[in-house]
Amino acid sequence: MILCPHCGYKNLEGVLFCEECGQNLKGGNAVLPTKQLDQAANELAAKATWGTARFGQDASIIMHIRDMPSPVIIQPAKKTILGRADMNSPQKPDIDLSPYGALDKGVSRIHAAIMRNEDTLTLVDMGSANGTHLNGQRLVPDQPRILRDGDEIRLGKLVAHIYFK
Repeated sequence: MILCPHCGYKNLEGVLFCEECGQNLKGGNAVLPTKQLDQAANELAAKATWGTARFGQDASIIMHIRDMPSPVIIQPAKKTILGRADMNSPQKPDIDLSPYGALDKGVSRIHAAIMRNEDTLTLVDMGSANGTHLNGQRLVPDQPRILRDGDEIRLGKLVAHIYFK
């Protein structure tokens, strides 16, 4: 096993770049070549559609956390904090993700917020230690991004899919 000096991930022998964070494991400045996609992959990307951003007054959020049997149902307030509870901290999130392995997956106590506007929702990173991602894109702290039906969010390494109901 090769231990990544950047993130500590245990990689298989012979791997040049960390499979977790992409760090070069051989110490040089080698650059990975861009993978050439076949034409079928391009056709699939062109057919992708966005879910609706419209969120009704009586709607709720169904959050399916990866590898968990049942979803989390959220009735969002004007500001709903996602994070993990810590008995030693006075700060408590509105949605405690501790039962879903939040501590091991790098979720901060006050990680992200879902902000409810008149008929839309936005996701905001609250300056978390391990970042918030929306559909694979890392959010800049304190800059809201529109949340849509079917979006994937990642808080640290905790992955969830968001659906409007």
